[in-house]
Amino acid sequence: MMRWIYTTICFFLLAPVMATGEDTVAIKYAESISTDDLSKHLHVLASDEYEGRETGEKGQKMSAKYIAEFFKSVGIPGIQQSDNYFQEFPLVIQDPMGVKIVNNKKDYVFLEDFYYFPGFNDDVIKANEVLFLGYGIDADDYSDYKGVDVAGKVALILDGEPIDKKGNSIITKKEMFSSWSMNFRTKLSKAKEEKLAALFIVVENIDERINQVRHYVSQPGMKLAGNGDEQSGENLPVFYISNDMAEAMFNESKYSLEKVRKKIDKKGKPLSTSLPNALELNIDRVGKEIVAENVLGYIEGSDLKEEIVVVTAHYDHIGMHDDKVYNGADDDGSGTVAVMELAEAFAMAKASGNGPRRSVLFMPVSGEEKGLLGSQYYVEHPVYPLENTVANLNIDMIGRMDDKHEGNPDYVYLIGSDRLSTELHEVSENANKVYTNLELDYTFNSPKDPNRFYYRSDHYNFAKNNIPVIFYFNGTHEDYHQHTDTVDKINFDKIKKITQLIFYTTWDLANRDQRVKVDKQD
Repeated sequence: MMRWIYTTICFFLLAPVMATGEDTVAIKYAESISTDDLSKHLHVLASDEYEGRETGEKGQKMSAKYIAEFFKSVGIPGIQQSDNYFQEFPLVIQDPMGVKIVNNKKDYVFLEDFYYFPGFNDDVIKANEVLFLGYGIDADDYSDYKGVDVAGKVALILDGEPIDKKGNSIITKKEMFSSWSMNFRTKLSKAKEEKLAALFIVVENIDERINQVRHYVSQPGMKLAGNGDEQSGENLPVFYISNDMAEAMFNESKYSLEKVRKKIDKKGKPLSTSLPNALELNIDRVGKEIVAENVLGYIEGSDLKEEIVVVTAHYDHIGMHDDKVYNGADDDGSGTVAVMELAEAFAMAKASGNGPRRSVLFMPVSGEEKGLLGSQYYVEHPVYPLENTVANLNIDMIGRMDDKHEGNPDYVYLIGSDRLSTELHEVSENANKVYTNLELDYTFNSPKDPNRFYYRSDHYNFAKNNIPVIFYFNGTHEDYHQHTDTVDKINFDKIKKITQLIFYTTWDLANRDQRVKVDKQD
């Protein structure tokens, strides 16, 4: 009788934990994540003293040192269990004004008629024709390249993809667009594969687009030394040009820009033609080499230590302009301090004998603002084998609210969670359901997202290597990439709740019996 009473009492005492699926050990360490610590770190990293953390500059170096010293202070070793926390990578700085385009004796103006992203090599390219290549697509049932001699030529293509009169993509036969328009790298990779000499892409509303990218392209650009930057097609010169500039290239052709666009869309068939032009591209940018750093804090697992969960955020920002410091408190100071608190929570767990089964690499990276360069360097020169990397959880801007969620701070956009792994998505959903109850907003996870956020932060370098990812994000706001992105506007309670969600997700990924499976192709 007493045994029955004891068993019954134990059942009712344990029932709340069993019913909710809560892990009381995980809760203990998640609760160590505090707004005070988040605030303390961000007030340092986003201070004027750190000069906007420009990649390769004084403030970025100070930030790297601050993060490394913090890792060391809480007992987290560096690379390969050493006191070295830095993965250095070489960069080349390029002057954005060192590109001149002359066509048919007319000079075209950078940031008026065209813009480009850094990454390709300096060169002089001359051509007496420009090859119009439709939308620059090479799909199974629709190819602008098929039967066309393109190697060594300068090509002109349209942005986007052909649309039928019902508004459906001619490529997908659905309302949903294909990767040929949703992922800009798809067209660039094909153009490089076909060995084009240079590529012009026609952009509608060029003024609006230039305003969106001005902070990227008007400052000295960077690329990995000895390596092209994927954002520009890996050494393929790519220029985004106005309708007027493109129309001038059709000047001596029987077609016009508008005619070819309408003809392709109406007939649903590719159209290519040679356009006589006297074109000269003079790419001459004075460059110097600098070095930047990723910061690596490594917590070794136990029985599954060869497998690794990687947690990232970029700690660089865009520096100083016109004597104003662009502090980057939200972008991405908020994600950086979240990684620091996550690392400390796991360090506490390990010190108490509750360390993870899999290893966890906490890696604040730099060079994100220059084209995801730090994370690109890591996946091309991994310290730990990529095939052993279970997942990447990436945090970029989690300290503010966007207009859509005004008045409801308890939300986070999740991007990519189901793109490669159904299980990863389920782990994330379960962590939120059991512990944090945030509103998980998948708006930007849609393949139709015109912002293309899936391709715009460091997780993408892992995803393109078939590693499941989640990108945690709170949307943009009026202070995005402005000198007004300051600490006083940060909601630290919000950062704490999202960081705790990421902790529980990481905890599950690091301790489950089997690594999450890759069961999808993106």
